[in-house]
Amino acid sequence: MKVSVIIKALNEEKNIARAIESALTAVEQVGGGEVILADSLSKDRTIAIASSYPVRIVQLIDPNDRCCGVGAELGYRAAKGEYLYLLDADMELACEFLAAAVAALDADPGLGGVGGLIEEVHVMNAEFRRRIINQQEHLLPGEVDRLDGGGLFRRNSISQLGYMTNRNLHSYEEYELALRLRSSGWRLRRLDLISVKHYGHTESSFKLLWRRWQSRYIWGAGELFREVMGRPYFTEMIRGIPQIRLTGIVMLWWLALALIFLGVVHHPDIWWIFFSCLIAPLLFGFLRKRNLFDGVFMVISQNMQAAGFIAGIISQRRGDPKQPPRFLEIQ
Repeated sequence: MKVSVIIKALNEEKNIARAIESALTAVEQVGGGEVILADSLSKDRTIAIASSYPVRIVQLIDPNDRCCGVGAELGYRAAKGEYLYLLDADMELACEFLAAAVAALDADPGLGGVGGLIEEVHVMNAEFRRRIINQQEHLLPGEVDRLDGGGLFRRNSISQLGYMTNRNLHSYEEYELALRLRSSGWRLRRLDLISVKHYGHTESSFKLLWRRWQSRYIWGAGELFREVMGRPYFTEMIRGIPQIRLTGIVMLWWLALALIFLGVVHHPDIWWIFFSCLIAPLLFGFLRKRNLFDGVFMVISQNMQAAGFIAGIISQRRGDPKQPPRFLEIQ
């Protein structure tokens, strides 16, 4: 079998039909294959809707295994294709891209994975506005250091690594995969072609930020730091995740506030220094964003990201990522 499209889902009843239909169409364009729904124990109608399509459905057994790093791994363990495409359930796969990606992998045996350009459909909060305005280098066409947003991977490149995505991660699982692939000599490329339309979150900025905290998504940078520590690509990881450097700056600000506060206790007349240090990030955020709301959100977000980084480092691991999560094939 040439291609397996793995759709990662958790409570995606609003999006799952669109994702499945686009995947089935794309698979037909490359001469056939399979579409696999890797479900993390959805509680809505995701499974009921998916069951009406000619797809395989695999589902976690233990809800404690839920995380961003488990969906792709679940699908990988069940897939039969030579090439594996990772698709989020809130995405729509462009059928012409899958054919081009297959051709690229066929033509270049040194490529471990191929991605494309991502079209953001909803830009309703600060996080997605930032993605559009600050296009990062790895999202542009050419050789890249990661394939965020999914891509088509060569199965035997994954098999050499022992696992696809690390279930100890609540985010950054695609970057961790890319670090291991590139460390093993594989290259990654992003084609100058739309690969997916992304129907992302439509909540307000603060609601989405709170969702990220509740789901432990913003623990991901700390979890990645812990997982990669001692690996040969640790330094590359530090360079590749700006959030880690920003977290260091936030922690220094926390330390400065604590020290100045101790000084104010003994010398109340220097209270203005503490106040100036306290509001400095808000002033910086406003000047950088040219928008009061986005500036305030930036400061609050960075503080929560820093707290999440610490929580991620000290959080309990789920176990050896080479050990597959327990799952059932229900269709």
